[in-house]
Amino acid sequence: MMPLRIAVTVDPYLPVPPEHYGGIERVVDFLVRGLVDRGHCVTLYAHPDSRTAGNHKPYGAATHAGAWPRLQELWQLGSKLWMDRREFDLIHSFGRLAALLPVLPDRRLAKVQSYQREVPWPGVAKAVRLAGSSIWFTACSSRMYRVYDGDAAKPGTWRTVFNGVDLSKYDLVPHVADDAPLAFLGRLEPIKGAHNAIAIARAAGRRLIIAGNRVATSDGYYEREIAPHLDGDRITYMGPVDDKAKNTLLGSCAALLMPIEWEEPFGIVMAEALACGTPVIGFGRGSVPEVIRDGVNGYLCRDVAEAAAAVLRLGRLNRTEVRKDCEARFSSSAIVSEYESLYREALSGTRRTN
Repeated sequence: MMPLRIAVTVDPYLPVPPEHYGGIERVVDFLVRGLVDRGHCVTLYAHPDSRTAGNHKPYGAATHAGAWPRLQELWQLGSKLWMDRREFDLIHSFGRLAALLPVLPDRRLAKVQSYQREVPWPGVAKAVRLAGSSIWFTACSSRMYRVYDGDAAKPGTWRTVFNGVDLSKYDLVPHVADDAPLAFLGRLEPIKGAHNAIAIARAAGRRLIIAGNRVATSDGYYEREIAPHLDGDRITYMGPVDDKAKNTLLGSCAALLMPIEWEEPFGIVMAEALACGTPVIGFGRGSVPEVIRDGVNGYLCRDVAEAAAAVLRLGRLNRTEVRKDCEARFSSSAIVSEYESLYREALSGTRRTN
């Protein structure tokens, strides 16, 4: 296969790779490295502090908040892409679709727009009218684009490409102690379900380690639902964790709890746990049913009671097989291959002549 010239863009809020929180920045990091390793020429448009195996073109308007900085960022990226467009075979955007506006009418230039959150269907429809078949769309779970209630046909050509993990950062732990704790890793806000994790651990009679960023909320969620249960023994909170600490935490636990209360597009922490051989027990919402293969790499549950009962069945799961499933579906190599295949397909109808 001939090497491709690819532009990859991401919103400039966090560097690539991030130090702590930053799921999509981690995906972009291993995608760029993987593409470069396969011989492609990649240019990354991202936060000024980013470190990449490809070429780096920084942009961003700190503090990134408010209408004016956001408009500046769109102009910065859009103008750069317009000026550089002849250098690329394809542009892959993980950021805002609006930044592609200057290059959307160029139907000789292939474009891929990836979504990690709610799909802005009106914007997608406008982009398709401008770009035609030169733009493709991906989502990190099928549920994101299957839920469409528009009057007309769903706009655009869609593919599901899961988020994944760099397996080199996670060690398989084939066995843990019978009394190994459970883990919750994520932002401490109601929709992520840390309070449900506490209830599950208590009902199952297991220790729970909570890790992740506290989120300032007006309703005092942390103070009301989390802090009163922290005793330094049965329920503990270790704060945010970097990659090394995350690997240690997830590998030492019996299961990751994913008791979410929203339609989460994709929780990368699930793939991170699976990479350690650690099964996931989660509520069947959002992408969770697409990630968990019930009885193979974890258990799908409807509520706290079912999740607590599932904890008692963890001994039936083989942690080595959990890791193998992750390697096949969520490894960085598997995800890079899926995007590479998508690029070839998108280019088949838009190959430009230089």
